Amino acid sequence: MSASRITQKDSLSQGSLSLYNWLVMSITNRIEFNNLRGDLFGGVTAAIVSLPLALAFGVASGAGPIAGLYGAVCVGFFAALFGGTPTLISEPTGPMTVVMTAIVANLTAANPEQGLAMAFTVVMLAGIFQIVFGIFKLGKYITLMPYSVISGFMSGIGVILIILQIAPFVGQPTPKGGVIGTVQNLPQLLSNINPVEATLGAITLAILFLMPKKFKRFIPPQLLALIVGTVVALTAFANSDIRTIGTVAPIATSLPKLQLPTFTLQQITIMVVDGAVLGLLGCIDTLLTAVIADSLTRTEHKSDKELIGQGIGNLVSGLLGGLPGAGATMGTVVNIQTGASTALSGLTRALILLVVVLGAANLTQSIPMAVLAGIALKVGIDILDWSFLKRSHKVSAKGSLIMYGVLLLTVFVDLIVAVGIGVFIANILTIERLSNLQSKEVKTITDADDEITLNDEEKRLLDQAKGRVLLFYLSGPMIFGVSKAIAREHAAIKNTDALVLDLSDVPLLGVTASLEIENAIKEACDRGVDVFIVGAAGKIKQRLERLGVFAKIPGDRLLMDRTEALRQAVALVANRQESAAALSR
Repeated sequence: MSASRITQKDSLSQGSLSLYNWLVMSITNRIEFNNLRGDLFGGVTAAIVSLPLALAFGVASGAGPIAGLYGAVCVGFFAALFGGTPTLISEPTGPMTVVMTAIVANLTAANPEQGLAMAFTVVMLAGIFQIVFGIFKLGKYITLMPYSVISGFMSGIGVILIILQIAPFVGQPTPKGGVIGTVQNLPQLLSNINPVEATLGAITLAILFLMPKKFKRFIPPQLLALIVGTVVALTAFANSDIRTIGTVAPIATSLPKLQLPTFTLQQITIMVVDGAVLGLLGCIDTLLTAVIADSLTRTEHKSDKELIGQGIGNLVSGLLGGLPGAGATMGTVVNIQTGASTALSGLTRALILLVVVLGAANLTQSIPMAVLAGIALKVGIDILDWSFLKRSHKVSAKGSLIMYGVLLLTVFVDLIVAVGIGVFIANILTIERLSNLQSKEVKTITDADDEITLNDEEKRLLDQAKGRVLLFYLSGPMIFGVSKAIAREHAAIKNTDALVLDLSDVPLLGVTASLEIENAIKEACDRGVDVFIVGAAGKIKQRLERLGVFAKIPGDRLLMDRTEALRQAVALVANRQESAAALSR
């Protein structure tokens, strides 16, 4: 065997060993037994909360209730095992379900035979994207989004979830065309209400909204609504024709079938884009929930590790035909409040749900679809950012317009378009505000100026120069928006004999501002003006050196002391004036 092959084999072995060691360390670091009672109780309680939501989201997505249950099991287990937030509960969420619903609808419409398998492939792609985000440590950047955009996006997701539940809530099949189709068929849906199913949906909402807080400590309102709605359907409406899980999407009590990656060349681009969007949304949803968990537990999550854990969970979920998931605020808060402190709670919750799927799935067959629609509708209402919706116009008119614009685009156009346009406009407005503020820190001074601090000697030197020495003072980060302010000050160079450019208070010098400074110095040199540069150090100096700015200026005129620069400039101007006076005689 050649040396190259031996080396290659050794490197592969080392890589496999490193991966194995990482897996072992991740598992051993996550499983702790120092809070066994609290973690087990938290896991059981979180499982009770998750069950009705998983069923509701599975039905709402179009992939079926079993997909919601296996999504809750797979994402919950592997995110808890490999994630970076010990108390985080991961499962299918409202935002992820809305996006998955659109993916399932689009792919099954384009390819009825393989559309659902392709949708699960998109879930796998989302998991891969999340793992990549975590490996490249992009977690800290993912949530750097203006709140007005996040608020509008999440509220838009809530509106979509509400609209999609209208048809099953009133006892009708969901019209084709998603949100637009439902809105267009709204008169027909409301004119053909099934009184029995609408009553069950109303009972569900009444329990969710009116259940006293003191009872919520003993039983989650979602589970109570599920039980009461099912019991009422089986007793009071036993002879009525009610759409249930068993009649619409029966659950098979068996292990899931492996979903191999499926795609077509015609749909591959759309699938990759959908996977990226789904993965990014899952990252945002998860990291925002992780921040809430941190505030409740007084700990700090590891964002990049969390993204890897979420990615592994979604990858496995897609392989086993489950919905995509993310960190769920409701389950996480319940988990923490019932005493959980380690990842053992999330593992316990996932295993309990797996037992339910394999051993008690038949009990879910009688659950009315209207009851699940009521539960999902309440989730949509809770996703709406009521706090900001009520007062956004008071906080900022522009921010309010961005928020409502993103909301409408999310509901009626496209999720990617909504976020892209929202972030673009919000950033442009922010850059404009920052540029206007920083432009005030670009000053040309020929005499004592109260706007900047000058010592007594500097004031005396400027007065002595009688306007022939120009102090060009810059302060703060010089981003590209400030370049116009620098350009406006060029005119002052015409009437001077010496220019002192003070960069002492500039921590950041952008490319555009650097080029504008280069133009100012070039213009000064072309006019025969002597240029002194003060305070150029570190990255500022490197940037100007690369532009070749210092090649135009003698080395003795690159100083760190503004007073000394003014002293030399005034002396140089005085010598010039004396020479000119001598020649005139």
